[in-house]
Amino acid sequence: MSREEVSQDEVQEVQDLIAVRRRKLDRWRERGIDPFGQRYERTHTAAEIVDGFERLEGTEVRVAGRLMGMRSHGKAAFADLQDRSGRIQLYARFDDLGAESYEAFGELDLGDIVGVRGRVMRTRKGEISVQVTQWTLLAKSLRPLPTRWYGLKDVELRYRRRYVDLIVNEDSRRRALARSRIVATIRRCLDERGFIEVETPVLQAVYGGAAARPFITHHNALDMDLYLRIALELHLKRLIVGGLERVYEIGRVFRNEGISTRHNPEFTMLELYQAYADYTDMMALTEELVAEAARAVTGGTRVSYQGRMLDLAPPWRRLRLPDALREAAGVDYEEVADEDGARRVAARLNLEMDKPPTPAAVFDALIDKYIQPELVQPTFLYDYPVAMSPLAKKMPDQPLLTYRFEAIVAGSELANAFSELNDPDDQRERFQQQLEERRRGDDEAHPLDEDFLMALEYGMPPTGGLGIGIDRLTMLLTDAPSIRDVILFPLLRPRQDG
Repeated sequence: MSREEVSQDEVQEVQDLIAVRRRKLDRWRERGIDPFGQRYERTHTAAEIVDGFERLEGTEVRVAGRLMGMRSHGKAAFADLQDRSGRIQLYARFDDLGAESYEAFGELDLGDIVGVRGRVMRTRKGEISVQVTQWTLLAKSLRPLPTRWYGLKDVELRYRRRYVDLIVNEDSRRRALARSRIVATIRRCLDERGFIEVETPVLQAVYGGAAARPFITHHNALDMDLYLRIALELHLKRLIVGGLERVYEIGRVFRNEGISTRHNPEFTMLELYQAYADYTDMMALTEELVAEAARAVTGGTRVSYQGRMLDLAPPWRRLRLPDALREAAGVDYEEVADEDGARRVAARLNLEMDKPPTPAAVFDALIDKYIQPELVQPTFLYDYPVAMSPLAKKMPDQPLLTYRFEAIVAGSELANAFSELNDPDDQRERFQQQLEERRRGDDEAHPLDEDFLMALEYGMPPTGGLGIGIDRLTMLLTDAPSIRDVILFPLLRPRQDG
């Protein structure tokens, strides 16, 4: 039997089951029962009953959730009720419910949402259960839950129908809850350190703060094009100029780029800025935030990611980028300081380039090929070339380098940080250099932002800035192989079959 024939058989099977469920829906209504019920006040979750069994045994509770298993044995029936916290067994008896209610209980389908009142007990087989004395249908499930075909023949279906994935896939629920704990932990840690949470514009007249192509939209009333932000940086630094001193934002950013296991056009960033600090302070803060998030999710700082054990406890390894380039690729960073040198190095090492071989692009390619894949344990790769870092402060004694680091874990960038450039004249010169690169074909080069330059002219104190990708941090702490596993609704290409 061909794949197409199997698919048609499965479609017909689902349609038949839907028809059966709709007939049941009509029967509920004929009995005068609303199959899409009202508010239900529950007293406990499934996990609270299981964890507190010694205290709750014999007491009456009210639970609510989705039926995930049904087993009938004559005048007794068992069901598995699932809520956000987990599962609890229901034990329904003819003698407790009476003939009409017991018969109706047996007509429930997997996926139906019910409210149950009953007594906490343990069955003869030792299963903690709720012995049902009353139940209420709260929502009739008209579509059958997917079984053998779901997530096996079409993994992408998990992302397209996340609402179903969350019902049947424990890993997806676990990752969603872990992501929430990660964000809450970061907020708590930053609030405790005197940071204030702010919001900055998503629609911007001038985008900036990263090397990326933006999404463009149009504002009808003002008759002007606007950009979805590609980073949070420049507006947050304006707030440092304004004297807020310690600010952070956890927000969505948008980059018009490719999709991969580590890239989604819409993703979540933490960015923070601390006045009177530098990139060494940001190293310490990065370690602390990641370690605290790991403890919140896993209970410790040792985590397994894709078969490799990682130790996220501070201190992390420090590795100077110039040293790493010399050792791994045999390249001195000064060789790539100008256009001619960058082209020679790219040709000598056969670097695959998807953009003109500018110094910034060649440095990126060298790091991607020779350095980043080898950094498994958490590592601060620091002292980046100025060509790659138009917003970072230069080193006075080594003007081709900046006070910048990237945190690399399991071969992937997790964080990016600077001692922020606060000299408006130097910043203007860097922006001009970026415009020149844009003219030479680099459409990810940074635009010139006159208002940001004006802000710097009012005076920005020495500042440390840090960005951490929330999605990649969640991937790391939940052992997720793809960014689509930790974004609830990732962007997908439309299905050709409709």
